[in-house]
Amino acid sequence: MKAIDLFSGCGGLTLGLKNAGYQVIGAVEIEPVAVKTYLENHPNVKVWAMDIGDVSGNEIRKALDLEIGELDLLAGCPPCQGFSTLTTLNGSRIADEERQQKNDLVFEFMRLVRELQPRAVMLENVPGLFKDKRLTKILAELGELGYHNNREDVVKILNVADFGVPQRRRRMILMTTRIGKVNFAKPTNYKKTVRQTFEEANLPKPGESGDSLHDLIDHRTASMIARIKSVPKDGGSRFDLPIEQQCACHVKDGSHRAMFRDVYGRMKWDDVSPTMTSGCNNPSKGRFIHPEEDRAITLREAGLLQSFPIDYKFSLDRGKTGVALMIGNALPPEFIRVQALQIRSVLESAE
Repeated sequence: MKAIDLFSGCGGLTLGLKNAGYQVIGAVEIEPVAVKTYLENHPNVKVWAMDIGDVSGNEIRKALDLEIGELDLLAGCPPCQGFSTLTTLNGSRIADEERQQKNDLVFEFMRLVRELQPRAVMLENVPGLFKDKRLTKILAELGELGYHNNREDVVKILNVADFGVPQRRRRMILMTTRIGKVNFAKPTNYKKTVRQTFEEANLPKPGESGDSLHDLIDHRTASMIARIKSVPKDGGSRFDLPIEQQCACHVKDGSHRAMFRDVYGRMKWDDVSPTMTSGCNNPSKGRFIHPEEDRAITLREAGLLQSFPIDYKFSLDRGKTGVALMIGNALPPEFIRVQALQIRSVLESAE
């Protein structure tokens, strides 16, 4: 079955689709480093490295030799910052105009649904889209185009930890076909833990692996190093630190203290990890300290917690920050795999 990945990023969705047996034949992504990473891992996919607004369905069909309605699955995750409740890395809110532009990218996705008329559609985003008026409009348009659009059947907010991903991450996912309802995958009976994930990878200590993403050296201030060492092993938090090792803003600003409870926290060995964000290698951005060792998790470990395989390549053209951004923005491939199999079963039943 043939699929196209819109807003493909570094390729998490594409990998999940491939692992579910799809042939991903096309992708659209504007960010150059993400495109480079994508092509290093998926060299046989036709990629439009440009603004999605400049890509037409007709152009895609001609390049991929597709007729209208022939594509099996159109999938994608429009940039979610506009719907997210999180602040940006420097703590500032996204400007209203920029937020509006990002929010409206869901309509570029729908434009290509209209122009390609795939047999099935998968749209993934943050839970914030679930209550946004744009979703109502999307569902109405899907109905007009002949797709099953009963809201309760089509859209769910799910935690990826319930589907084999070793990470706590709530996402909204929409799945539908022209044939009818898609049954969402059933949650697993277990949670894959941080311990299991790291033990399966069998990574040497950072600096000794030969993997550039695992061996990158952290440059921390003496005070931060001391703070990290003082956080109790296996799930400790900054609230366990003596007052003299607390950040001044946490001590003085009660609201700041309450909002960012996980910063300078350690992961727990026998639990899933927290959500991997664009600051996933920085203890000051969340609970990203290794459960036992006195360091932040490495970028390779962050990728594993997103369910990327150990040999997945990430371009370092923009340094550690660029890789952390790609990992944090990625869709967990394992979550996509199990849901995409559900779509595939519906499409196969009609053949």
